[in-house]
Formats: sequence, C-alpha cells, structure tokens
Amino acid sequence: MKTALHNFRLITDGEITGGNAVVIEDGKIIDVIADTQIPNDAEKIDLNNNYLAAGLIDLQVYGSGGKLLGEIYKEEALAQMEADFLTQGTTGFLATIGTNSDELFEKVIIAAKNYRDNSIGNFLGLHLEGPFLNPLRKGAHLAEFMHKAPLDKVKRWLDLGDGVIKMMTIAPELQDDEVINYLNDHGVILSSGHSNATYKEGKSFLNNPVRAVTHLYNAMPQMHHREPGYIPAIFEERPYASIVADGVHVDFAMVRLAKRELGDKLFLITDAVTETTEGIYPLHELRGNHYVMPPHYTLSGSCLTMLKAVQNCVEHVGIDLAEAINMASLYPAQLIGVANKGKVEKGCIADLIVFDDAYKVEAVVLNGVIKTT
Repeated sequence: MKTALHNFRLITDGEITGGNAVVIEDGKIIDVIADTQIPNDAEKIDLNNNYLAAGLIDLQVYGSGGKLLGEIYKEEALAQMEADFLTQGTTGFLATIGTNSDELFEKVIIAAKNYRDNSIGNFLGLHLEGPFLNPLRKGAHLAEFMHKAPLDKVKRWLDLGDGVIKMMTIAPELQDDEVINYLNDHGVILSSGHSNATYKEGKSFLNNPVRAVTHLYNAMPQMHHREPGYIPAIFEERPYASIVADGVHVDFAMVRLAKRELGDKLFLITDAVTETTEGIYPLHELRGNHYVMPPHYTLSGSCLTMLKAVQNCVEHVGIDLAEAINMASLYPAQLIGVANKGKVEKGCIADLIVFDDAYKVEAVVLNGVIKTT
C-alpha cells in the first residue's frame, strides 16, 4: 500500500522547501512530488508543517539505557541501542566498542554478527575504536590494552565478524602497511584516531588509504606555529572527519573553524556512552552534559543525541539547518558507502525523521514504517 506524507517542510541535500509530498511503498521512497499530485490510492498522512528529513546516522556511539556494548557485550545491548536511538531519530548507527581485551572484542563481534539478522533495521554494524591506538593519545581509553595490530589478529577478527565490522579507528603511524592495506582491501573504513601522527605522517596516509578522522581535535596533537602537528594535515588533505559538537569535547568556535576548512567532509557523531554497573572500566559518571571516568575524572563520552548535535550546530556554530542535517545524515552515509540513505529522494530507503521548530522528534520512519515518539 502507498503512503503519502504531506504538509511538511522538506530538508534534503542542503535545501529546505515546501509544498511537497513523499510517497512511500514497500519500504522505499517511490516519488517526491507536489502535494497537489498525491495519488488517489495513497493513504495521506499530515505532518502538521513539521520538518521532514532523512533519518540521522551516527557512526560512533557506545550504548544506551545502562547497556554499554563494550561492557555487556551481548545482543541485548544492541537491542537497547536500536530501540532508544530510533526514538531520537537515528535510523542508522555503528555500535562502537573502545579499547579493551581481545576476549571482549571477540565476544562483541560474535554478538553483533548473531544480532544482525534480528535487527529492526537501524543497526548498521560495528565500529572498533581500538585496540590499535597510540597510548600517547589514550584519552579515556586504557593504555594497557593498546598495541600494534598483528596481521593474524586482524584476519581472525574480520573472519569472525563475517562483514559486521564496518569501521575501525587506528593510529596509522604505528601500523604496518600490510595491515592497513588488508583492512582497506576487505572493505573496512579506516579512521585515524587516538593518533600522535606528525604533519608529515598525516600527509602520507590521509585519503591514502585512511579515509576518515575520528573525533577531530580530541586525542591528537594540537597545532603549534613551529611544529604544525596533525591537524593542519587534516585540513589540507580533507578526509572525512567526525566531530562531537557538544561544546565540551570541542568548543563551538573550533567546530566553526573545522567546518570552514573541511566543508562537506565534516560530519557529526554523538560519541555517546551510558552509565553502567558492569565491565572493567571505571563507571562513566554523568556530569551535566558529558561523562567522565573516575578515578581521575577524565573526559569520556557525550550525552548527545544526533538531533541535539544538529541543533547545536545551528544555534551555536551558525551552520544552516539544512547543512547541519547533511552533517548528520548525508555525509556519514557517503562515508560508509550507502547511496540509498541520507537523502529524501526517489529510490532511497524510507528512513526519515519528523521534528518541530524546538527540535522535538514527532515521528520516525524506518524502512517505510511510521513510528510516533
């Protein structure tokens, strides 16, 4: 049966327009037409002049509702994440695990592979943030588990995951070329993070083949006028780069600078965690609008939602709403190679978010099924 959404302000591909209708059938957008041309056989749904945009895509998020994937490592954590993020308008996410033991990584990989067939549709795979990171830039990760990537381990994990590992954050300056090439050749998106790379090193591997940078500015060397460091290399080479736009992990002035330099390669992540009572890490503790890790209360994850990150970009950075939506949907979709997500166009999967002027989610569409929040 056809469904026609109408009476909304459409945000897609950097523009906001009115007078449209989106026709959905069998989980896909079959047309975007004038609202005067809605087919007679379509069920009409009035969206009350709210905004309609492509569903949001978060490529780095750790858990929700007290279930942190890297600590619980069970399918129930993924189910919790899917349910919670869907109510927030996130119709696609990479469940992320930070640096931990080999045993825990393998348990998470197995759980994610087993859960894949039971997913409601917004779990897109795994992002492994570690353990192949640089302990000099450990941030809130445990340095004792960080090490150079052995090729045999990389092969074993990819075989174990059977395609569920979509993205991996590594410190490229520490890895052998054969490891980097193997991951790239097997379709894993490589992102540089928790790296102590120099300007010269960054120029050598960014986009060749490291296509992304994890949480820009955080856990990397800072700029200096005599020793430029890694950040100017990022700005010059312009890989995709994620950023945590909460005003805590990154000051909004620095988000503005990154947007000016990286343009359509800068995308939003939440880097969100949750409080939990399980696992080897000290408890994440919520401090206002971010989390810290005892005993030293190191800044850890955020408590952002993707839509809140969009709102912050509009209200505190000065980015137009349509472009901020691109940063939360289109650009992450492009990075992970999903051509039928991130836009509201004919032929795209009908993953959509409906929200009002106060950035309150009013409804979410996942694979063509409308869910009110």
